[in-house]
Amino acid sequence: MNESSARALPSGGARRPSFIHPESLSLDSSCFASSPVNFLQELPSYRSIARKRTNILSRDKQSGTLLKPADSYSSQLEEGITENLNSQSIRNYALNISEKRRLRDIQETQVKYLSEWDQWKRHSSKSWRRFTEKAREMAAHLELWREDIRSIDGKFGTGIQSYFSFLRFLVLLNLVIFLIIFLLVLLPVLLTNYKITNSSFVFLPSKAVDTQCTVYPRSSSGLIYFYTYIIDLLSGTGFLEETSLFYGRYTIDGVKFQNFTYDLPLAYLLSTVAYLALSLLWIVKRSVEGFKISLIRSEEHSQSYCNKIFAGWDFCITSRSMADLKHSSLRYELRADLEEERIRQKIAERTSEETIRIYSLRLFLNCIVLAVLAACFYAIYRATIFSQEHMKKEIDKMVFGENLLILYLPSIVITLANFLTPMIFAKIIHYEDYSPGFEIRLTILRCVFMRLATICVLVFTLGSKITSCDNNSCELCGYNQKLYPCWETQVGQEMYKLMIFDLIIILAMTLFVDFPRKLLVTYCSSWKLMQCLGQQEFAIPDNVLGIVYGQTICWIGAFFSPLLPAIATLKFIIIFYVKKMSLIHTCRPSPKQFRASNSNFFFLLVLLIGLCLAIIPLTISMAHIPSSKACGPFTNVNTTWEVVPKTVSTFPSSLQSLLRGVTSEAFAVPFFMIICLIMFYFIALAGAHKRVVVQLREQLSLESRDKRYLIQKLTEAQRDVGK
Repeated sequence: MNESSARALPSGGARRPSFIHPESLSLDSSCFASSPVNFLQELPSYRSIARKRTNILSRDKQSGTLLKPADSYSSQLEEGITENLNSQSIRNYALNISEKRRLRDIQETQVKYLSEWDQWKRHSSKSWRRFTEKAREMAAHLELWREDIRSIDGKFGTGIQSYFSFLRFLVLLNLVIFLIIFLLVLLPVLLTNYKITNSSFVFLPSKAVDTQCTVYPRSSSGLIYFYTYIIDLLSGTGFLEETSLFYGRYTIDGVKFQNFTYDLPLAYLLSTVAYLALSLLWIVKRSVEGFKISLIRSEEHSQSYCNKIFAGWDFCITSRSMADLKHSSLRYELRADLEEERIRQKIAERTSEETIRIYSLRLFLNCIVLAVLAACFYAIYRATIFSQEHMKKEIDKMVFGENLLILYLPSIVITLANFLTPMIFAKIIHYEDYSPGFEIRLTILRCVFMRLATICVLVFTLGSKITSCDNNSCELCGYNQKLYPCWETQVGQEMYKLMIFDLIIILAMTLFVDFPRKLLVTYCSSWKLMQCLGQQEFAIPDNVLGIVYGQTICWIGAFFSPLLPAIATLKFIIIFYVKKMSLIHTCRPSPKQFRASNSNFFFLLVLLIGLCLAIIPLTISMAHIPSSKACGPFTNVNTTWEVVPKTVSTFPSSLQSLLRGVTSEAFAVPFFMIICLIMFYFIALAGAHKRVVVQLREQLSLESRDKRYLIQKLTEAQRDVGK
């Protein structure tokens, strides 16, 4: 390999200076008294490696890890590149154009001597690689809201951009969840209802159940006032209760097609398990990707600066507007890095007295946070009890506003708690003296515990009311049949009300608070009150928690209201455009900068917490609370989960034995031990990779020292020649 190609090759750690010969320095040979090899041995990297290998020389001889002459190392690099031409594209190598052309000629020459089968395989792999590249480009252009999110990134920074990217992910997630439920549950019912296929419903005779448990009073069909339709639309009662929106509509045991019978109860349960498993896998996959990026960037802060300054520009940008947006995005990232560096320096300079004072203050403020949370939970509990006790009054016995207030009382209390507590937490955290990145994470953790715990308090309060009663109906049916003849539908109505009310509050806050505040700040700036308020900032923690709260409602409510994911998809699309309009026209960029990589990972972590909290009430309701005997697909089983052993009992005996063996302790214990061994293996592998990363960092540091040493020698030699 000639000298120019050697200079074009990527750096290979401490061995790269071996490419540099004394002739390339354009100096007289008298400047170096020793031979080239002896001169290279004066490099700092060589001396450092020699010191480390003094005590393990015998192992070095066996493994052959000593530094080799420049010519042999160069030839090995060239041989390695030519050997890997089959598996990697030439464009992946850091070579100049002339070297890439030469390697391409070598590749074409090698192809001529291959067999037809090898030529076909190489041509096929090349065509497949081009196809995948084109497919990725097309997918990037078809990405939802791609230009809008890029524009937000440039104008308001990557922290706010990560919120809108997170919102886009939830839109896609809910769309996929709706498709799963639609294909497994709704489609067979629609095909039979509208006689599209030659199928019919299957109704199995009920078991020995008291007739009192099968009573399900329907809404009256007499004179209906106009405002009743509004109440029904907002609360999910009345005519909406009779639609496919809720659980009670699917009182079917199966759908009989020509060649098979479709088990609808099993499909209903499997759809719930499928969308929860899909959500878990999708969130974990995205979290791992974000965690790797945040872990790499958190290792070395100077590396982050260098990457942004020297390698942060996208050379594919051709338009002036996109270039300005990229400039703004890089500027926001650097501001965030500098702000966090300032906070770290401030923490390092604290004295012992200041440290004790700040920790004492944080302890006191956290006690206030716990008191606020306890007060909110108790208020939600009392509001739910009051609403459930009074919601069974006849509509004509109360006025329109009173009825709506009773129906929405838990939702109103939850919304007020969700509205007030973030403001309280935001005021409290200012006195705790954290970095901007940690402030947003701690605020989100507090608020997410508040928001998600409120849903759990509501669900468990409903569960306690469903399973408790004063008469004998609980002994006959297993639940309070008098108040909750179809308790799954009524739980779905509560989730529906939370979803609708949350959307109404977001729209009302944007239209009646954000925009009037912007007008007052713009045209009444001389008022002292407006000067104190100022232009609104886009609160990332509050907005993220709003959509995590809505998604948790969707996960819980999708079992009780199968069409709730479709409503959530439309809701998040509306929120995207409303928040974008509010951000552009009413908000200003926050003076606190947030790093997008950490934010993306943390948003997904919060979403994962919401998913885990959603699984808990769903598992309890399916496994422990008796299913309604008056509605739904599980009228012939005691609990929802009993469909699984009932289905397994219809399998062949050999398959049943296999399943029993897989679910037995004899299989679980060895399986657990194997999983532990695999986990320990990956932990050891991660430790080895970490050590390799440390060695590579040391090699990069040694290479920079080599370059400084060579430049120093070159400068001294030029000074001597000048004399």
